[in-house]
Amino acid sequence: MHQISVERKTDFLLGLFVACLVAANLIGLKVASFVFFEASVGILAFPILFLITDIVAEVHGKQRAKEFVYVGLATLVVVLFMTALAVLLPAAERSFVSDAEYAKIFGTTLRIFAASIIGFFFSQMHDVWAFEFWKKKTKGKFLWFRNNASTIVSQFLDTTLFMFIAFYGLSPKFTVSYVFALIIPYWLIKVLFAVFDTPFCYLGVKWLRGKK
Repeated sequence: MHQISVERKTDFLLGLFVACLVAANLIGLKVASFVFFEASVGILAFPILFLITDIVAEVHGKQRAKEFVYVGLATLVVVLFMTALAVLLPAAERSFVSDAEYAKIFGTTLRIFAASIIGFFFSQMHDVWAFEFWKKKTKGKFLWFRNNASTIVSQFLDTTLFMFIAFYGLSPKFTVSYVFALIIPYWLIKVLFAVFDTPFCYLGVKWLRGKK
């Protein structure tokens, strides 16, 4: 039976990484009820991003994980440009949706999209750095600790940057204390996701390494 190479598996993870990143930004405007809490549906995809970079950093090292972040950043910029262009172009008479309807769905404000890009880039770069930092401190042991220690802090950084850039000062209601009141619940939910994905980090590392 043909063995899938490590590089092909890595390419698959890169594709999954980009897919989850684009999905999180496209579907994120909807706030859904998750039985015990309410949150943006984009929260389903974001934890996978940190999981993938941790798996890649564990097997390939910090530099390859950074390459994933750079590809993700370029992807978001392209999606932002293409989305803005699509919203600006006038709808033809035979279009199934009007300009107003299309803009309502895809016309995410530049500020919110910029907040998403900035939050993604800096939190992911921190995650890669922190994972490598703890890997050296633990001499390559305790993957569960490195996975969670890097992700939990990075998720807080991502949530804080996004919330403040997107909403602070938007109206008198959005004060520092109010924004932090939004940040903490979202971050705690992400922490819960990070804890639950720990077994998948071990499985992902084992799968990517193969017989190596």
